[in-house]
Amino acid sequence: MAEDLGERTEAPTGKRLEEARQRGQVAQSADLSAAIELIGVVLIIIIFGAGLARGMGEIMQAILRDGTSGVTTIDLDQILVSTAVRTAIATGPALALAFLIGVGAHVLQTGLVLSSRGLTPDFSRLNPVNGLSRLFNRRNSVKTLVNSLKLLVVLIVSWLLLSGAMGKVVGLPRLGLWAGLTVLSDMLLLLVKWLLSILLIIGIADWLYQRWQLHQDLRMTKQEVQDERRSMDGDPKLKARRFKFARDIALQRINQAVPQADVIVTNPTHFSVAIQYDAKTMKAPRVVAKGADFLAMRIRQIAAQNGVPIVERPPLARGLYASTEVGSEISPKFYEAVAEVLAYVYRLESEAAA
Repeated sequence: MAEDLGERTEAPTGKRLEEARQRGQVAQSADLSAAIELIGVVLIIIIFGAGLARGMGEIMQAILRDGTSGVTTIDLDQILVSTAVRTAIATGPALALAFLIGVGAHVLQTGLVLSSRGLTPDFSRLNPVNGLSRLFNRRNSVKTLVNSLKLLVVLIVSWLLLSGAMGKVVGLPRLGLWAGLTVLSDMLLLLVKWLLSILLIIGIADWLYQRWQLHQDLRMTKQEVQDERRSMDGDPKLKARRFKFARDIALQRINQAVPQADVIVTNPTHFSVAIQYDAKTMKAPRVVAKGADFLAMRIRQIAAQNGVPIVERPPLARGLYASTEVGSEISPKFYEAVAEVLAYVYRLESEAAA
């Protein structure tokens, strides 16, 4: 029934997934990207925080020092250039790392995807009716509910942590400045660890959901799967006609070549190889026909009808079939074995003639 209605019940094929990827339609979680970027920001503060604070402080001191003395327009230009250079040097490593983390957060989920689809204007998005339908559809309603639940979880965890540390907050007035700052920093660090861990877990769960949702969106009907397989593999009827045509040509070649052969070497059932040798015109014996299964049986039938000797040599038949093309001379490694077969055949013909 589902097939008759054209329902999308089939998993997307690799070709469909690749086409979606080329369009830029990939599974990506904004929550996971945000969690990774926030973790990156914390790491940047830990690694570069002291250096940034010291560098920016020195820049501010230099600006204030130079600004209090009489400066000309030329001096002001030099001060601005010097400040810009020193600011770039101070913040450059941190900004570069932040850029790499931001790019890595997306590449980690989707791999490297280059698509111009997002740059192509889509004027249908300007239609207010379509905009309202997208705003109030089921998927956006579920997304809003999930975001509300995520916010609720973050608020509950924050409240539990802060309420558990309320005793420390009450005791802050009795501590010195540095001791109080140490307590506050420890509380803040604990809160950040918990929140980042929760955001990371939520992000991973959302990414897994986005992957599942993408596969659901790209599902195919049975007819689409059949059409794609037909386009990739070719029409089965056309393939059957091509196979029949090729077999007819092979049979025609066999019908002409086998009666001229000196001997048929067989497996005895799976392979048959027709060998011809003329010492006056050939340097070595030549394979004039070969076949497997049906063609092997047909070669034996034609050979029997035309009085061509058939000799069972399974290893030799397999080796000749695998290594020698029709019309080619046999490999030197088969000379001795083929010579023995031909000698045997010639001896039988001599005895029959006598």
